[in-house]
Amino acid sequence: MNDTEQQNVEETTPVRKAVSWAWLRDVLASVAVSVFIILFLYQPVRVEGTSMVPMLQDQDRLFINKLAYHVGEIHPSDVVVFHYPRDLTKSYIKRVIALPGDRLRIEHGRVFVNDRLLKESYVPLRFADERSQPEMTVPANEYFVMGDHRSISSDSRDFGPVDRTLIYGKASFVYWPFDQAGVVH
Repeated sequence: MNDTEQQNVEETTPVRKAVSWAWLRDVLASVAVSVFIILFLYQPVRVEGTSMVPMLQDQDRLFINKLAYHVGEIHPSDVVVFHYPRDLTKSYIKRVIALPGDRLRIEHGRVFVNDRLLKESYVPLRFADERSQPEMTVPANEYFVMGDHRSISSDSRDFGPVDRTLIYGKASFVYWPFDQAGVVH
């Protein structure tokens, strides 16, 4: 190896090290940002079951916003993810029907909140049911939730209102299957 070749090798070694370090730094930064997003902002989840059909199908993949309810309020018709009150190792996804302090009753499948009939365009007629429930007032810090496929949904009609501390995310965006991708309403 002559002197020119030796000099070229010596000059490229620091450049390679700098490029390698920059690449490693960028990968580590990307991993850190991804971990932050998944732990604190958005989490991918998979729907298991058909209680939210037609909005969400069995095996749909979606992102839930984990920060939404730390900085904002839960609203009627929000689709929320929560720990199932009877088995905290399981998570359910349902729609918020009534808020703390609301008076709720169900007459032959028709839902009334504070004596007003809810207009539930998200519940197709073929998924409605005829169940009734006497009037109740939703307790403080609890939310009455129901699935959109009313005839098969296990929801607050069965296990009662859900405590606020069990709700950990708002369904935000379906990303799979791709042909059904979009914002959750």
